[in-house]
Amino acid sequence: MSAGYKDDQDWQAVCLKYLLFVFNFLFWMGGAAVLGVGVWTLVEKSDYLSLLASSTFAVSAYILILAGSLVVVTGFLGCCAVIREQRSCLSAYFLCLLLIFLIELVAGVLAYVYYQRLSEELKHHLNQTMTENYAQPGKEAITLAVDKLQQDFKCCGSNNSHDWSMSVYISSKSAESRMVPDSCCKTITPLCGKRDHPSNIYNVEGGCITKLEQFLADHLLIIGAVGIGVACLQICGMVFTSCLYRRIKTDPY
Repeated sequence: MSAGYKDDQDWQAVCLKYLLFVFNFLFWMGGAAVLGVGVWTLVEKSDYLSLLASSTFAVSAYILILAGSLVVVTGFLGCCAVIREQRSCLSAYFLCLLLIFLIELVAGVLAYVYYQRLSEELKHHLNQTMTENYAQPGKEAITLAVDKLQQDFKCCGSNNSHDWSMSVYISSKSAESRMVPDSCCKTITPLCGKRDHPSNIYNVEGGCITKLEQFLADHLLIIGAVGIGVACLQICGMVFTSCLYRRIKTDPY
């Protein structure tokens, strides 16, 4: 009876080991995805961050990078814990999984909260930023961000091209009689912004606010989807780790 019970325990331990190895492989892949999304947000999309009123979007990306980096280290720790079958290693591995889970939970909450107030923030802030700070001394980052925004999304002005008539830049001598910035033009040439006819400039319904809002919303959904996927893997990992921990704890030798 005891021999059969022992064989059954050994079979369960082997299964748990293989499950944890498979989990670690998937966990590493998930960590790479989380790290990649975080880096992509800051590197490829950083130009638009200066146009946002709050730093919540950037903070979410930094948290993802932190979580992704921890996943890589934790995956290695998990393999060591499974191979050595020591309760202390499994406990440390479990706590690391729990810590990463909580970090991702914070990132998810921040992303959700920001998603809820995204539209209102852009409506109140983007037009003010574009009209008051564009092409002003010390605001070079915002100027480049606005130019990139209008060219990338083929839009002109926060709501429409008429918003530029209230711009500090357009009212100044440095505008050289431009009606809109040259970045509004479908084909950019020197002083092309003097002519604001729809055949010359972008005329998108809803303006740049609609385009940027949709872009950020889609990006937040990507962040959320990746975070949820990795979180589900972590829950499975914590369950497998607990089972293996209990098996080692009750091992008679």
